[in-house]
Amino acid sequence: MTMIRTVLLTLALATSVSACSVMRGQDTVSEYTTDAGITTSVKTSFATDSIVAATSIGVETMDGIVQLSGFAKSAEEKSRAQVLAQSTKGVKSVRNNIIVRP
Repeated sequence: MTMIRTVLLTLALATSVSACSVMRGQDTVSEYTTDAGITTSVKTSFATDSIVAATSIGVETMDGIVQLSGFAKSAEEKSRAQVLAQSTKGVKSVRNNIIVRP
């Protein structure tokens, strides 16, 4: 009985991961994990940077295109976030939708 539950749970998870990746626009689980890795790398570079406030800037990635959103304290922070994202391995382009607070 436990074996059957394990198999069913595994199938359910595999199906939900596949559905999630298709819904997000990626064709394969591999593309989804690559985009997730890029997002994680960009967020890590933000967290270790002295200018960018990592908790104020959102990062999403699809097909290697990174979208930045949220609020920055200065134009310098907005620019620095874009530079860090663009320099991340696997990034094809960056859409910088960060708003500088007055």
